[in-house]
Amino acid sequence: MKKKNLIIWAIVIVVILVAGYFSFGGHKSAQNKTVTVGIMSGEKQEDAIWKSVATTAKDKYNITLKFKKFTDYSQPNKALAEGDVDLNSFQHYAFLKAWNKANKTKLVPIGRTFITPIRLYSNKVKNVKDIADGSVIAVPNDATNESRALYLLKNAGLITLKKDTDLATVKSIAKNPKHLQIKELDASQTARSLSDVTAAVINTNYAQAAKINYKSAIYVEPVNKDSEQWINIIVANKKDKNKQEYKDVVKAYQTAKTKKAIQKEYGTAEIPAWNIKLK
Repeated sequence: MKKKNLIIWAIVIVVILVAGYFSFGGHKSAQNKTVTVGIMSGEKQEDAIWKSVATTAKDKYNITLKFKKFTDYSQPNKALAEGDVDLNSFQHYAFLKAWNKANKTKLVPIGRTFITPIRLYSNKVKNVKDIADGSVIAVPNDATNESRALYLLKNAGLITLKKDTDLATVKSIAKNPKHLQIKELDASQTARSLSDVTAAVINTNYAQAAKINYKSAIYVEPVNKDSEQWINIIVANKKDKNKQEYKDVVKAYQTAKTKKAIQKEYGTAEIPAWNIKLK
């Protein structure tokens, strides 16, 4: 009888220990997630922003964020598609759309981050209205940035584009009342062209590299329906888009704290875009 009681008590103790493991240790293990995010290297401002997001993810959602940095824009999507990272954050909608089409991948946006408006600069005029007939305007020559630059010129009232234009080229120009000459250059050369052209559409990173104050721009890309495709995003594989921990990473990014971090690092050169209204 005594032996039987000992066996019963031993079973009870084992049950209690197992239950305790799943209630405390096991539960904690299940809740403590690690998510690897692919980002571009070399930008200290972005590192500072993601450091802030990582703190929020850990404190609020018990998610540990790890980062894999890339030096080439062709790498993060490939890494995501192959499962080397769980998410990535480096691109806008237009880039992702072109990538999926070219590489037959199924990567999807799961949350917006920010937009960096492209800007029109000039050493010769102070206002868009002062651009004279026949002026030369430099624009980036790669497909996505050229389209973006032409949409900027459209919103500035300098040209119109053909109806239902998606990815704009110079052939998409419907009306050019000032007979502007569009000079297509490598994006990295647009800043250097300022002394030779009336105005140039320059990406913010190249303007910064050339020590051009973004506040000196004579026109700034408006955040509207035309510019929606240039909003940067957090991206996942389609099969993983509803994973709760990935949704929580997006929530950790889309906070007032992150907004303050963006403003601290970039001023108004970069605009938080997760809750803006597009007109």
